[in-house]
Amino acid sequence: MLTQSNGRSAVSAADERLATPEGRKDFWRATFSCWLGTAMEYADFALYGLAAGIIFGDVFFPNVTPAMALLSSFATWSVGFIARPIGALFFGWLGDRKGRKVVMVTTIILMGLSTTLIGVIPGYASIGFWAPVCLVVLRFSQGFGAGAELSGGTVMLGEYAPAERRGLVSSIIALGSNSGTLIASLVWLAVVQMDQQQLQEWGWRIPFLCSSLIALLALWIRRHLKETPVFERKNAEIQAVREGKLAMYQPAADRTLWQRSRSFLVMLGLRIGENGPSYLAQGFMIGYVVKVLAVDKSVATSAVFIASLLGFLIIPFAGWLSDRFGRRITYRWFCLLLVLYAFPAFMLLDSREPAIVMSVIVVGMGLASLGIYGVQAAWGVEMFGVKHRYTKMATAKELGSILSGGTAPLVAAALLSWTGHWWVIATYFAVMAGIGFLTTFVAPETRGRDLNAPEDAI
Repeated sequence: MLTQSNGRSAVSAADERLATPEGRKDFWRATFSCWLGTAMEYADFALYGLAAGIIFGDVFFPNVTPAMALLSSFATWSVGFIARPIGALFFGWLGDRKGRKVVMVTTIILMGLSTTLIGVIPGYASIGFWAPVCLVVLRFSQGFGAGAELSGGTVMLGEYAPAERRGLVSSIIALGSNSGTLIASLVWLAVVQMDQQQLQEWGWRIPFLCSSLIALLALWIRRHLKETPVFERKNAEIQAVREGKLAMYQPAADRTLWQRSRSFLVMLGLRIGENGPSYLAQGFMIGYVVKVLAVDKSVATSAVFIASLLGFLIIPFAGWLSDRFGRRITYRWFCLLLVLYAFPAFMLLDSREPAIVMSVIVVGMGLASLGIYGVQAAWGVEMFGVKHRYTKMATAKELGSILSGGTAPLVAAALLSWTGHWWVIATYFAVMAGIGFLTTFVAPETRGRDLNAPEDAI
């Protein structure tokens, strides 16, 4: 365990800072900044997911069948997820050594610029093959920045929060993701009211260009951020070791990044159980009901909007549940409900009834995109030791995204094209949720853990 050089625990360090007016100001600035940055990240990805399901096939892949256009659109969508673990590893390493702030300023610039430029790419009709090429390049750049944005905000909030309310406070990150989805659905709900020609020619660009406003606001706030109490204390310990005032506080076996990596693998499994079902519910299902079932576009976007509104209740409630009953049991129940949801959901979608379709999407997002992630935020921070927390958590989450969320719509579209039936997609959905469910049986309970501890939770 970490030797205390100044006689304070990690919990009291956070509490002491929050007890002062300046400390509370720092906390709320960090909270708002993390919420806004995550809102932008998820607005960008939700914008792209909705655009991929609704319009990108017509703009960038006009000469193929509807099923192949959907497949091609989601293939470019998956490129962003391939970039995310690369960004997570690079920016996570930077954040563990230079601080959370420098990374969070850099990533917001990279994401904002990439998303805005997507809105000015000429269509296939103007520049042919180069249109999807530009889309892929900017999607990769967007994902490279996003790979560290979400985890950076999660680490910062977790390290600021009092231990007894860490689940609730950390769930604000999930509120940011929900806010981004809400913003994206609101903008798209307005945009899809345009006639098809206007939508295809210039209307789809509006959401991407508007994202620059969020980026500028988040950048302005982040310039004044301070580092977390945990990171400041870690630097003080390292400095004291260098000056010979303190014995080495970290066990020799834990000095390298990938030694003792069971917590990393557990986080990977938990992420698969959340991220795969999440992106099927808010990504693939949108394209499926619009392009394959020929349900009106406004039905899908309205469903995303309603789920996002409900998220402001579901997410903090899930975080509170994890503080009250523990991370493990709360997460386990969400995964089990997703397994039970999979087959009835796709059966009901086939009805094509707008009210039923909307309800199915809302329930799926409520369980996977909202509730389960409200628990995951604090659990991920507590799973890792202080030295490599940012790197390990970010990389585990983004690798999990590649194995699940980033490729899920692409795999589902390919399975649909191959089989022509929804049952194989429902099976795929249930398997990913099942991986998360089974992982909870080998995951540690970390509620209230000292975040200054140098070793991982396992």
